[in-house]
Amino acid sequence: MSILKLPITDIMPVKFTPFLSRSNFLASPHQDPIKLLKVAADAKNLKFGRTIHAHLTITNHNYRDSKVNQLNSLINLYVKCDEVSIARKLFDSMPRRNVVSWSALMAGYMQNGNPLEVFELFKKMVVKDNIFPNEYVIATAISSCDSQMYVEGKQCHGYALKSGLEFHQYVKNALIQLYSKCSDVGAAIQILYTVPGNDIFCYNLVVNGLLQHTHMAEAVDVLKLIISEGIEWNNATYVTIFRLCASLKDITLGKQVHAQMLKSDIDCDVYIGSSIIDMYGKCGNVLSGRTFFDRLQSRNVVSWTSIIAAYFQNEFFEEALNLFSKMEIDCIPPNEYTMAVLFNSAAGLSALCLGDQLHARAEKSGLKGNVMVGNALIIMYFKSGDILAAQSVFSNMTCCNIITWNAIITGHSHHGLGKEALSMFQDMMATGERPNYVTFIGVILACAHLKLVDEGFYYFNHLMKQFRIVPGLEHYTCIVGLLSRSGRLDEAENFMRSHQINWDVVSWRTLLNACYVHKHYDKGRKIAEYLLQLEPRDVGTYILLSNMHARVRRWDHVVEIRKLMRERNVKKEPGVSWLEIRNVAHVFTSEDIKHPEANLIYENVKDLLSKIRPLGYVPDIDNVLHDIEDEQKVDNLSYHSEKLAVAYGLMKTPSGAPITVIKNLRMCDDCHTAIKLISKVANRVIVVRDANRFHHFQNGCCSCGDYW
Repeated sequence: MSILKLPITDIMPVKFTPFLSRSNFLASPHQDPIKLLKVAADAKNLKFGRTIHAHLTITNHNYRDSKVNQLNSLINLYVKCDEVSIARKLFDSMPRRNVVSWSALMAGYMQNGNPLEVFELFKKMVVKDNIFPNEYVIATAISSCDSQMYVEGKQCHGYALKSGLEFHQYVKNALIQLYSKCSDVGAAIQILYTVPGNDIFCYNLVVNGLLQHTHMAEAVDVLKLIISEGIEWNNATYVTIFRLCASLKDITLGKQVHAQMLKSDIDCDVYIGSSIIDMYGKCGNVLSGRTFFDRLQSRNVVSWTSIIAAYFQNEFFEEALNLFSKMEIDCIPPNEYTMAVLFNSAAGLSALCLGDQLHARAEKSGLKGNVMVGNALIIMYFKSGDILAAQSVFSNMTCCNIITWNAIITGHSHHGLGKEALSMFQDMMATGERPNYVTFIGVILACAHLKLVDEGFYYFNHLMKQFRIVPGLEHYTCIVGLLSRSGRLDEAENFMRSHQINWDVVSWRTLLNACYVHKHYDKGRKIAEYLLQLEPRDVGTYILLSNMHARVRRWDHVVEIRKLMRERNVKKEPGVSWLEIRNVAHVFTSEDIKHPEANLIYENVKDLLSKIRPLGYVPDIDNVLHDIEDEQKVDNLSYHSEKLAVAYGLMKTPSGAPITVIKNLRMCDDCHTAIKLISKVANRVIVVRDANRFHHFQNGCCSCGDYW
């Protein structure tokens, strides 16, 4: 039997390591090569290991047992040096193998991300070579299985039971990890309860698995078990339990765990510190998170990203972006997670100019090709109204994941571009990417924009079932929107009443808004009254109900609704619109005279309205209070905040440049009609993001199809 020979170019010339020169090696013929191979493997010194391999090939020892051990050591060397193909050639050349041979090669394939080959080796070892595995081998085989290899994992479990290896700690931990990964909560907990000898590592695995699959109640039960058994926590336990507190948004439990950690001997490393900040942020107590952050003696990019994310999660977008400036002062370079949070913060402010600057910053940081950064960029550009920029980022991404596809599909859907969204969905399916829960929200929403009722129900009833996705409230609400937008209001209401879903205010208001758009005011009033029973303080419902009464000139009902709002202390938020020009935000309220260029803006509004009247514009005064003169009603409508913002944008931006305006409330019907026509006479693309959706006005049309 000979050891596999390597080409001489693979081993010569060799630069020897300081601890063993060529002369020393040749002068020590009795030096144990197995020990030397272990040294080379542990140091991942491939050149030195190849030198020993060459020496063994030349000397060609004839001791049978030592050759098996030497080959095992060589396999271990090449595995640890990421040369699995060479290790496999050595393995295949062996006429006789032992359990160590199989274990070393399986570990190599596992380390190199080839779990299928690990399981195939395990089968050959047991069936073909009839070698009884030890606990390390079977733990490796089980660890190679995931949700795609669940059946194989169960087979490994069965073998562990028959062989009595289930009770070994390595095997037990691997089984718990398997069932946690595969969302088989019952099996993971059964092993934890029925197989004795639990350590903290077992508990960490189970709680992490439960958190990953949002089984919060079970995670709390396991936490209680950890406490009752008095098992000492380690750093990973604290990180996991702080994650649990964050997921539950349980600030009381979080503070108790924090206090326990401070009393323990655990060092607050960067991972624990970041999980504490994250917990306070997700529990809505960002100030406590900031206090803890400020007291940290050392901070790195993980700590900084955690506190920036805490501000973002609580919608303190400006503070999040300001913290990034302080992070740079501390000379901490951002990573992909930092940039993703910053892009989302810019999106929250609809600060497109700032988003562009951050985009350039990401490219300078070498993060341009990172998929997480690309995904965040797509979302940021869509939320900021720049569809072309979002499409450009997507087309230039070298790799995509399901989040990428969801971002591009739902982004187009939210902008009313249903055809483009469905086209992207078909492209995604062609790549073999598996759609998930979020994907179908975007797809059904796209069908709603296009009024494709049959297609929407096909996705809802058949394709989701095919991919084993259980519909949630968002999907049901999209179906209500699909039927409502198509004018099938009775079907939409029957759909809601026939499905025992915990419908929320958004779902019912979707139907209510459809009643307003389609002028089904009687049905709308009934739904509004029901909605106000569910949520007596929902200001949007009061406004829609008031507008419906105003449409049919039931002014006494309008007065009653406004009186009811006063009695319940429900106040309509003042309408505010803003736009960003050369990194400066300009904010407008209705009939605003505080802007330094107010006179010019008002003149420009008058000029625009006079230009669109020949195109058929007639001020829509139906919803304006009836106790003032019609002329005053027209004046009130003329200077709504979005009209002022659009007029200013036309004054201050180059000819042909798009204008993007953000409004905190739903656009009124009059402003919607006026801005449609302004886009035509001004020959501009005008984007208005209101409380409901994006409106892309171009050449006298809106992307919403006059339905919003």
